[in-house]
Amino acid sequence: MKLNQWAWLPVAAISTSVYATTYFTTEEAQQAIFPGETLAPAFVTLTDQQAKKIEDATDVNVRHKDIKAWKASGGGWFILDEVVGKHEFITYAVGLNPDGSVKQIEIVDYRESYGYEVRNPDWRKQFTGKTSAAPLKLEQDIHSISGATLSARHVTDGVKRVLATYAIALK
Repeated sequence: MKLNQWAWLPVAAISTSVYATTYFTTEEAQQAIFPGETLAPAFVTLTDQQAKKIEDATDVNVRHKDIKAWKASGGGWFILDEVVGKHEFITYAVGLNPDGSVKQIEIVDYRESYGYEVRNPDWRKQFTGKTSAAPLKLEQDIHSISGATLSARHVTDGVKRVLATYAIALK
């Protein structure tokens, strides 16, 4: 009896492409938002009560109670945060003016294969001047981006959470 010499095995295609892009180190993002200023670490750990207040105010989950914040010599704040895009994390920085309004946001690390348009300066400028009193809703006061809807929504939600964190825990 002769055996067949071929064995058929199912094969799965696995993508090994990596799209992660680091646009800034933390220090570079700090200087992009607060050029020439000195920033001092002012890390905060939220209490359970503060986290609940932030979630109630924003309808956005507080994933980490440890807030990476720096106080700028001119009175502003630099906060480093992350949100999930579609599958991967987006690390972004929010610079706040001394009055708690958004000075600037920067995308620090983007790890998704698409949706990187959230790094577009015109899209990010929509946040300038926003405070914790702003609705910060996609398609309401922040325009969406075709092909980057989830990234845009999650960054918007993240900025909303950062503004509430400032108002509740840093102010």
